[in-house]
Amino acid sequence: MITRRTLRWTGTSALALAVLAGPAVTAAHAATAMYATKTADASGAVVQDLLDDLVTKDKFPAAIATVQDRDGEMTDYTAGKGEPPADGYVRIGSNTKTFTAVTILQLVGEGKIKLDGPVEKYLPGLLRGKGIDGRRITVRQLLQHTSGLPEYTDFLAKGALPYQHRYFQPRDLLDMALKKKAQFAPGTKWSYTNTNYIVAGLIIEKVTGRPAAEEITKRTIKKIGLTHTYFPGVGEQKIRDPHPTGYHRDDPAKPMTDVSVSDPSSAWTAGQMISTPSDLNRFFTALLDGKLLKPAQLKQMRTTVKAPQLGPGGRYGLGLSAVKLSCGGTAWGHGGAIPGYYTTNAATEDGRAAAIAVTHLPTTVEGQQHVEGALDKALCALKG
Repeated sequence: MITRRTLRWTGTSALALAVLAGPAVTAAHAATAMYATKTADASGAVVQDLLDDLVTKDKFPAAIATVQDRDGEMTDYTAGKGEPPADGYVRIGSNTKTFTAVTILQLVGEGKIKLDGPVEKYLPGLLRGKGIDGRRITVRQLLQHTSGLPEYTDFLAKGALPYQHRYFQPRDLLDMALKKKAQFAPGTKWSYTNTNYIVAGLIIEKVTGRPAAEEITKRTIKKIGLTHTYFPGVGEQKIRDPHPTGYHRDDPAKPMTDVSVSDPSSAWTAGQMISTPSDLNRFFTALLDGKLLKPAQLKQMRTTVKAPQLGPGGRYGLGLSAVKLSCGGTAWGHGGAIPGYYTTNAATEDGRAAAIAVTHLPTTVEGQQHVEGALDKALCALKG
């Protein structure tokens, strides 16, 4: 389905993602173009074919996408089970990290946080453990995943469904991490770790004296007028309508479970937010256009280090990934995974943007590669 108009929370560790995600059910793609105001051009046909393949070949229950051309015109695409709504709400997982990083960097620009200052200055005595010392970890290292802090989400490796409706306080999450030893000395390596962004959320609250969700909303969502993006409140388990159904299974031998209604508190400032593909495009476009950060902070955000876990040539800034496109150039984004939804998205400096969401975590490396490859192909198709 194609409609047109004008204008990565990794809630599981890599191990948990592999264990939790089971094969998706076969779903017929939605071939009817509803609400379309124009006939799809060549690039539109490419994107629709990509979504159809994700559903028919990779067996994702459904897929939705929104692409934005250089003129700001957006086109929506859907395929799959239950005729998923165009540009529906989805849990955006680790894309939340970019919103959190922007909020921290705004506070840096206001002189309230020092990017290379120790975490200890803002959260005295909090980070202590085996090889863990908040006096040796900087705010920059949190945002760039070079802190060495251990991953708290490993508790999900045995299954996410038992925690579908469980509420976690942020300190619960941090305490799980601090029971483990540091992965490495701060600043010596790179390792994607959700714990970093839980600590970042706690810093936001300490410095501002307000809930992190409130600050993120005021400083990002409301600042650029994202009308379909929100940080779910305490106890808020439902996704606003319209939204595609998200599915999950812990055991590949058992039927999939509808996890659309879930408590996302186990992700908090690392991955709790909900948005739509079009709002993700607006957010990352506005970020690159300098509408959220001062030039000095945007430059810091886009200063990257090698990130081997992201694949060959992978690089990571401060809550922002650099994606090399097969057609040349670099796109900037993040993406996210949380039970029920997997999202990949990025924007380029010339105004192109794309966001793709599937309604089940990838069950194979090939499936994940196909979703990520669809993003590359969609952005390249827009290049013209």
